Amino acid sequence: MDALDLARWQFGITTVYHFLFVPLTIGLSFLVAGLQTAWVRTRSDAYLRATRFWGKLFLINVAMGVVTGIVQEFQFGMNWSEYSRFVGDIFGAPLAMEALIAFFLESTFLGLWIFGWDRLPKRLHLATIWAVAVGTAISAYFILAANSWMQHPVGYRVEPGFSPLDPVGRAELTDIVAVLTNVTNLVAFPHVLAGSFMTAGAFIVGISAWHLAHRRHEEVLRPSLRLGAWTLLVAGVAVVITGDLQARVMTDQQPMKMAAAEALWETQRGAGFSLFTIGTLDGREEVFSIRIPGLSSFLATGSFDGKVEGLNDIQARLEREFGPAEYRPNIPVTYWSFRLMIGFGALAALYAAYALWAMRGGRAAPTGRWFVRAGVAAITFPFLANTFGWIFTEMGRQPWVVYGLQLTANGVSLAVSATEVLVSMIVLTLLYGALAVVEVRLVVRFAKAGPPEITTAEAEAAYERRLAERPLTFAY
Repeated sequence: MDALDLARWQFGITTVYHFLFVPLTIGLSFLVAGLQTAWVRTRSDAYLRATRFWGKLFLINVAMGVVTGIVQEFQFGMNWSEYSRFVGDIFGAPLAMEALIAFFLESTFLGLWIFGWDRLPKRLHLATIWAVAVGTAISAYFILAANSWMQHPVGYRVEPGFSPLDPVGRAELTDIVAVLTNVTNLVAFPHVLAGSFMTAGAFIVGISAWHLAHRRHEEVLRPSLRLGAWTLLVAGVAVVITGDLQARVMTDQQPMKMAAAEALWETQRGAGFSLFTIGTLDGREEVFSIRIPGLSSFLATGSFDGKVEGLNDIQARLEREFGPAEYRPNIPVTYWSFRLMIGFGALAALYAAYALWAMRGGRAAPTGRWFVRAGVAAITFPFLANTFGWIFTEMGRQPWVVYGLQLTANGVSLAVSATEVLVSMIVLTLLYGALAVVEVRLVVRFAKAGPPEITTAEAEAAYERRLAERPLTFAY
């Protein structure tokens, strides 16, 4: 492999690894804030213990997410300097806003939440975790704005004479509002939020099911199981709705990606949704497929008789527009990542639906071995769905790094050799592997320990003691 292939592999590995922590952080922050709100309003010991328990697991995840996220920005300068030179004026703006506004909001109030349990009044302390939750959502919005610009560039100008096949000049930002309100971002953001709540819901469901099967902490984890299941199911419905909107926008902006998702080679009306397709080894022709009639047209256009462009027609059109090149992405990867994204998300939602049905009318949670094993497995389903979703999004855009503006091959660093990229990729992959072991061991250890034995009276007494111990401040 050359430097380009290695740079793509490295960025893919680090991005997928980092994004394992992002959706759980977003979703869990809001659920922990909701649990603490319930405790402040009801003074229930169960809500306090649940807040402390899920909050501890949330903090472990946040710490790992910050560590792995730092590497992402260094790669732009190391492996993708030509990309950074060309779009840095635009791409850097939302990332800078994310760091200056959202990240500092998260980190500041997260520190206040961690150390303020016995030091801040309950309602003020509650406000800090809500600030953290809002900060995670704002952070996601800015980062998605940067990614959405790569999918659908708006609010920019390029020096005359620029060609995507022979890049010169530099893209310049002309309208930051257009970048932040990019329609691609407006449909991607709620989709990512819904996926984040699915991830957090499945996380809570799986751990709660394991404890309930062992007859432990039922007064805390039975309500947690219901909370996680409802979150997972409602978020699953939201994922379907937002995903449908995103598919229609994608069809308009990147028809090649939609055609690749269906392995649709020829333009069709009433195109069917492929449940299973076998193609040639190079992925250029369909040999056999099982399709649901009209469903792809509905997803793409909102009509079961809508017209969906095929790969061959889009390829010919792009050649006329940009010149001779291969504009089709890797069809097998795009096709299967799209289906695995949908499949794992559906499995998680189905498990949540069954759990709620089994617990209807105040019934006890199932404790059968298969239910617990399926619950633990369900923790991984939204993670896998998120991962395959990002693989589909980024691989489906290829060969573009910025759609219609810059090819991926033209964005790689010219001065970095394949050996240097390979060494850094091996080092980072091994480091991330070690961090994965640490993360999993910490999560398993504290998840097995269960909710702490603490009461509202003890928490309030600790705050009163802290208040009494404070020295009298000298005042003028």
